[in-house]
Amino acid sequence: MKILMKLPLKSWFWVFPLMLLTIGAYGQQEDTYNYQRELHGITEQWHKIVLPNPVFGKVANDLSDIRVIGVSANNDTIEAPYILQVNEEKVVNNAVPFNTLNTASNQHGFYFTFEVPTAEAINQVQLAFKQQNFDWRLQLEGSQDQSEWFTIVKNYRILSIKNESTDYQFTTINIPRSKYRYLRALITSKEAPVLTSASISMRELVEGTYRTYPAEATNTTENKQTKQTEIELTLPMPVSLSRLNIEVLDTFDYYRPVTIQYCTDSIKTEKGWKYNYRTISSGTLNSLEENTFRFSSNTIARKLKILIHNQDNQALKIGAITPKGYVHQMVARFNTPAIYHLVYGNKYARKPQYDIARFPDKIPSTATILTLGEEEVIEKPERAKAAPLFENKIFLWAIMLFVIVLLGGFTLKMMSGK
Repeated sequence: MKILMKLPLKSWFWVFPLMLLTIGAYGQQEDTYNYQRELHGITEQWHKIVLPNPVFGKVANDLSDIRVIGVSANNDTIEAPYILQVNEEKVVNNAVPFNTLNTASNQHGFYFTFEVPTAEAINQVQLAFKQQNFDWRLQLEGSQDQSEWFTIVKNYRILSIKNESTDYQFTTINIPRSKYRYLRALITSKEAPVLTSASISMRELVEGTYRTYPAEATNTTENKQTKQTEIELTLPMPVSLSRLNIEVLDTFDYYRPVTIQYCTDSIKTEKGWKYNYRTISSGTLNSLEENTFRFSSNTIARKLKILIHNQDNQALKIGAITPKGYVHQMVARFNTPAIYHLVYGNKYARKPQYDIARFPDKIPSTATILTLGEEEVIEKPERAKAAPLFENKIFLWAIMLFVIVLLGGFTLKMMSGK
């Protein structure tokens, strides 16, 4: 009360609106989940739930608003804990020790010889050079005694381009699985390559589990002003994407910077729909490597745009464009018999925190996959319409309290002044 009486007269005009906002917010309830699918086949404590494609268009990008909710025979609500698993690809790169023996040159080119003292197999050699711009051909040979050499790869192209608009390097030599005591790289070049570092390894790729999504519509335009090929791709529904493969039909060598974007939202204007895009990946479309572009994070999207920067080159002939996404599955623990549903679609929900996430070694690697029922819209009871403010008892009491406090404050202020 003392604080209120000390307020200047003009400050009282802010107190009343704040009181109204507080009253208006009083009694509001957080929205519940919008969709559910019944889970069938629960017979064990642990089960897997594979998320179907239609779910992704109705959940948050981080999948934080997914729950497993059950109702027991006693009408008790139970939340089953789960852990979300993404079947991503895994790359294991085991470095193999080696020694650099010597460098030499003759009329054929420049030689770099390495000794691999272990008996481990290898399938990759990575080289780094001091030069920043080059386009060389390489031949890699193997030997057990340095007297007889066997060709592993021939006429292999290594490339480096660095300028104001481009920074690209391809100096990784992928070879068949091999076991040689000695390796020798022959580089055909007019200038002497300056080797700064090298590494030899065994690279093993464990493929993830993907879903391939067909494109519903593709629109390709050549923008002559920006010297870009613009490709718009539309999928049947919003899905989770993790990689994109672009097929180029041309057989000549090419090198083009590329940007991949996805539609974040859209606005309807007088001239039609306007789409806003955000970049999710960028790289180089080239004839040296597989043109597969991976996204660093989970992306839920339906519309994609691919920008190929042609610069002064003629546009490439693009073939099939294949979007793919990792399979997402949940491993849930069911401790109490009940009728369980997968529920989702709640903009207020936060990512759940379950104890089982701290004990991943206790989660079984094999569990039966549950069958999901059809999607159902969760019906919510209609909220009673708010009565007019002057018929609201809380509002009337607030006005009375405000008037009493205001008059009392002015009275005390006048008495203290006398």
